[in-house]
Amino acid sequence: LQNMLEELIIHQPDDPIQFMINHLKQNNDDAPRICVLGPPASGKTTVALWLCKRLDAIRISQETLLFKEALGLTEEAKAYKERKEKIPNALWANLIQERLSNVDCIKQGWILEGFPENQEQAWILQSSGIIPRHVVVLYAPDTVLIERNSGKRIDPITEEVYHTTFDWPRDMLIQERLVIPEGLSEQEISKKLLEYHRNFPGIFQIYQKVLKSINADQPSMDVLSQVLTYVQTRHRSAAPFTPRIVFCGPPGSGKSLQAALLAQKYGVVNICCGQLLKEIVAGKTKLGELVKTYIDSGYPVPDKLVMKILTERLNALDCMTNGWVLHGFPKDVEQGEQLKESHFVPN
Repeated sequence: LQNMLEELIIHQPDDPIQFMINHLKQNNDDAPRICVLGPPASGKTTVALWLCKRLDAIRISQETLLFKEALGLTEEAKAYKERKEKIPNALWANLIQERLSNVDCIKQGWILEGFPENQEQAWILQSSGIIPRHVVVLYAPDTVLIERNSGKRIDPITEEVYHTTFDWPRDMLIQERLVIPEGLSEQEISKKLLEYHRNFPGIFQIYQKVLKSINADQPSMDVLSQVLTYVQTRHRSAAPFTPRIVFCGPPGSGKSLQAALLAQKYGVVNICCGQLLKEIVAGKTKLGELVKTYIDSGYPVPDKLVMKILTERLNALDCMTNGWVLHGFPKDVEQGEQLKESHFVPN
């Protein structure tokens, strides 16, 4: 629902009802929308290819847009490339928008590799309704990146990236077909690194709420594991939220203290089951008199009676409005089931 409302606000369709129907038919709210960013030789291609295999998503990069897609604007972008001119930001954004509107990207989701490169590209993508859910930024010291870059090799068939020192393939057939990518001189890589460091703060400013920086100067499986863990997390919703918290634990574990701290910090109602029973007894009502007979005789107050008292308290206006933190109940499975049957399900 939140995703659908976001799309409505971004696109502002003439027919909102039909737009929502189409959105529900696409059934793609869980499809990944990921940007993998980082300086040259940080491992963007390796991470993007691996994520595509794990998530069954579509990888989109400069190379795929220019040489593997039959898009309307491809030839125009290629012409800039052939003239050795910089492709305008707006043209890149339009290419990406055209590619992401295809059915495979809508259904399977997408991994955008190396885009956006600067703040202007990020703004154009956002204004076109292209908003990633997760932005992964790889980083490593420049000296490490320059060293990596010198040994970088690419498989022209699979597009997988290898390295003469760190990741050399065992298969002789793969070794024979590896090629040295263009623009590998130390001077060129230094120039690209300088440009990246100049542009990154602007990108960070836009995506900081969905951005995760990951150290690329560690074993590749550690990098991939951290990336996957992040892109599989759901961001906290900004929608109104009423906390319903239950603290469980053995005597002396600190339930009362933690509940008091939470109540003080977030303004939720602190409900201690034992204290609630004492307050009922002190009130000298008929219900209080009934509870008092059990307490005086040393017998536990029956669960049904406790649930009746809890139900009244949890249905009070302050609990309904501000939320609550409960401790001292439930103490066993049966009490937990009773709480659930009374529709007080902690979130």
